[in-house]
Amino acid sequence: MSEKHVSATTKLALEFGPVLAFFLGYISTRGQVYTVMGTEYDAFILLTAAFIPVMALATFVLWKLSGRLSRLQLVTLIMVVVFGGLTVTLNDERFFKMKPTAVYGLFALLLGIGIMRGQSWLELVMEGALPLTHEGWMLLTKRLALMFVLMACANEIVWRSLSTDAWVNFRTFVLPFALFVFFMLQAKLFERHKLGSDSHDSSAS
Repeated sequence: MSEKHVSATTKLALEFGPVLAFFLGYISTRGQVYTVMGTEYDAFILLTAAFIPVMALATFVLWKLSGRLSRLQLVTLIMVVVFGGLTVTLNDERFFKMKPTAVYGLFALLLGIGIMRGQSWLELVMEGALPLTHEGWMLLTKRLALMFVLMACANEIVWRSLSTDAWVNFRTFVLPFALFVFFMLQAKLFERHKLGSDSHDSSAS
């Protein structure tokens, strides 16, 4: 399937819509317990069960509209299915709370392996979306790998030490905002290591 243009608004809605829907569902049902086929389930567990197909559907629609999916999107979906499935099957919300730790930890590990090989696997994943020099990609990859480690650690601290309410807010708003701020803070890196920039040309001469 050839790649097609998808508006930023549509892409954002498909990527973060399921997470926002989970948050809205949680705040309207938190504390409630439901009995399904003789087994009691907290509302959090049932929302997780609903989140899995919603996330899968949003990912499928994004693929149909754009004609492609990034490796990061595929890995995220797989993690949702695995950890969400464990949460529902074992009736234990801790597995779903661990999911961001596993996702960010895996991303950090993969980027770290690439760094040790002298390669920026971030550039491979993003398929050259940013016009950066190799040095720029390597520096961005190192910083992002560290950011993923910090986010994984932060998720572990929050879900293990704070309430479910606090974790849901943290997962829905804090983690995405932290990643957004991270990329905003890379403006100087993008400028300094942009292909064809004066600084790059002068350093190469």
